[in-house]
Amino acid sequence: MRVLVVTAVPVERDAVTRAFGGTPEALAVPGAELHRSGAFDVLAGGAGPSAAAAAAAFALASASASQPYGLVVSAGIGGGFAPAAPLGSLVVASDIVAADLGAETPDGFLPVTSLGFGRDRFVPPPALVREVATATGAAAGPVLTVSTVTGTAARTAALLAAHPGALAEAMEGFGVAEAAERAGVPVLELRAVSNAVGPRDRDAWRIGDALAALTEAFGKSGPVLEGWNRHDH
Repeated sequence: MRVLVVTAVPVERDAVTRAFGGTPEALAVPGAELHRSGAFDVLAGGAGPSAAAAAAAFALASASASQPYGLVVSAGIGGGFAPAAPLGSLVVASDIVAADLGAETPDGFLPVTSLGFGRDRFVPPPALVREVATATGAAAGPVLTVSTVTGTAARTAALLAAHPGALAEAMEGFGVAEAAERAGVPVLELRAVSNAVGPRDRDAWRIGDALAALTEAFGKSGPVLEGWNRHDH
């Protein structure tokens, strides 16, 4: 089965492809360069849900009829909610949630679903989430997609109040999930924690450690992802 992995930036793409060894084949797709390593096609689609959705949609539409994608994975580094997701740990999304898609009101934030249209979450295949969590040691729980990285304790508290049990935040998962849904392909989100969600302290970030953890995660989960068949679960 072919797997499409969508990251935000080249350094994340390269961390994923390192897990598979060798030199990946570079292929041009509309708006991006895709790196192929065996069954895995990995691209850096850009930061934010819109860029991620566009990149994933183009890649899915460009797949050949003889080799369609059977799974899409949103992958990269992200912020972890302490203490549940410490620096360097891995998180696999049980729910991919659009945390700031909606409307501000005098009574607080309303998700888009409360406005009577749209959706604010996608649920990856639970069996696959469990298998990847077991293979990698990742914690499983909601991962929030935000368009603005959280930088205050107040915003952190508000997100956790609105999404109890949330483990991490990133900027691309929901966009990738939107594209996958429209293509009829299952989606997964896998994140390595580079920083704590909350007041910004760049000196405390551990990007290198998170990228190394991402490489290790795909080394361990690659066989699970490649061999997974939605009809077997």
